[in-house]
Amino acid sequence: MDNNKMNEDVFMAGFGGQGILLIGNLLAYAAIEAGKNASFFPAYGPEKRGGAAMCSVIVADQEIGSPVVGRPSNVLLLNQNAMDKYYPRIRPGGFCFYNSSLIDASEHQRSDISTLAIPANEIATEVGNVKLANMVMLGALLALNPLVQLESIKQALDVIIPERNKRFIPANLLALDRGFTFKTA
Repeated sequence: MDNNKMNEDVFMAGFGGQGILLIGNLLAYAAIEAGKNASFFPAYGPEKRGGAAMCSVIVADQEIGSPVVGRPSNVLLLNQNAMDKYYPRIRPGGFCFYNSSLIDASEHQRSDISTLAIPANEIATEVGNVKLANMVMLGALLALNPLVQLESIKQALDVIIPERNKRFIPANLLALDRGFTFKTA
């Protein structure tokens, strides 16, 4: 197998209403548009809003055998329950991006992974709406692991965002940019 081939997985978790499934769908769509293979595997509790929401996305240059990710290497965690449940499953050598606005990570320390605490709710509020925290998190992920170009995500927004919400695209773009530049700010 060619070690230069891309095969990256991303696991995202939070509660319903945080836009977890939206950013997963967006990432998978942008990857496909960029000529890569992608899988999008959503899961959520029966409660929807307020219940658990999670998804996994795999972006690869070759065929993807299964959309299931047991030990993810890139993880976006948007609330405390997600941190408590999924942090231990991160593959050694992996990367955890977490929303420090809602997560106390003091109980979760590992030397075999990298972490980035992002005050996503505060950044999203500065942009104009706390509901943009998901886009802040996605931007931060892409800055450190360019699975797809940020520009591809921005172009995919117009396709993925429903017509009734197109007016929110400029704010989403700004939130993506703020997340993308967070580490360098």
